Amino acid sequence: MPKFEFNGKEYNNPVELSLDIIGGKYKMPILWRLKDKVWRYGELKKDLGKITHKMLTEQLRELESDGLVHRKVYPEIPPKVEYSITEIGQKAIPIIEMLRKFGEDFRLGN
Repeated sequence: MPKFEFNGKEYNNPVELSLDIIGGKYKMPILWRLKDKVWRYGELKKDLGKITHKMLTEQLRELESDGLVHRKVYPEIPPKVEYSITEIGQKAIPIIEMLRKFGEDFRLGN
């Protein structure tokens, strides 16, 4: 496949684009958690373990910017923010499931 440009960035193939969108240490775990329910920021931070505030904020902003996550802010004091997965974000879930299966099979030597 020839190189292509998407949002001002050049890619060699669609796999590179996909990894840019959902790759990294935390994007897939975030999407995985959001697949079944809406989460608040603090819940995600606690459930993800050692993730820093800066990293979680950055990953959520990127996922939101790419349209995979929806951020809803309630006009309250203190502010209440909820995150949910979008329709396009749901399309990544089968990919994540396959990667989870591959990782488990690999771990077990299958």
